[in-house]
Amino acid sequence: MTTKRKLIGRLVPCRCFRGEEEVISVLDYSHCSLQQVPKEIFNFERSLEELYLDANQIEELPKQLFSCQALRKLSVPDNDLSNLPTTIASLVNLRELDISKNGIQDFPETIKCCKYLSVIEASVNPISKLPDGFTQLLNLMQLYLNDAFLEFLPANFGRALSITALVSVGVLYPIRGASHSEGHNDLTEDADELQLNTTRDVENRVCFLE
Repeated sequence: MTTKRKLIGRLVPCRCFRGEEEVISVLDYSHCSLQQVPKEIFNFERSLEELYLDANQIEELPKQLFSCQALRKLSVPDNDLSNLPTTIASLVNLRELDISKNGIQDFPETIKCCKYLSVIEASVNPISKLPDGFTQLLNLMQLYLNDAFLEFLPANFGRALSITALVSVGVLYPIRGASHSEGHNDLTEDADELQLNTTRDVENRVCFLE
């Protein structure tokens, strides 16, 4: 009968222990000057729960990454990503997603399939609009969009979500669909969507959903 060792590693450890099965749950490849996601990660697609790829030069996330269905935290801030693949829908156990400091312009509609997401950090991206699928992320507690270019939010965004924790955005955020006017920011709600008219130099605001 084999025993299992739970390892946390920056690099994939060698397999040199007979009678033991390595279970890799956390891998950290931060600050490794990577241009691609290391292929050896996929050897642990069944057990990997946390993956850190912070501060590299990765331009795209490979399709195979989204076969890591045990993944609970995906951290890829400060890279060169321009989009988030629709295949993120396969990460059905994902709880935390950090894609800050990239060049991502929008979220795919399929983000709605990541129903366990509770934290999304997407600050410092040219994101102008959130898809309607965001209203199906009922476990979302924290959403960070500092220094984004958010112009539109889905209709009933505040009502549909059960966000009770701190929500930080770089624009004036709607509270329960109410209309606000503060400085250069005007929030208006029409039948289809919420529109945010903002200036780029607006200071960050922290608001609570009531």
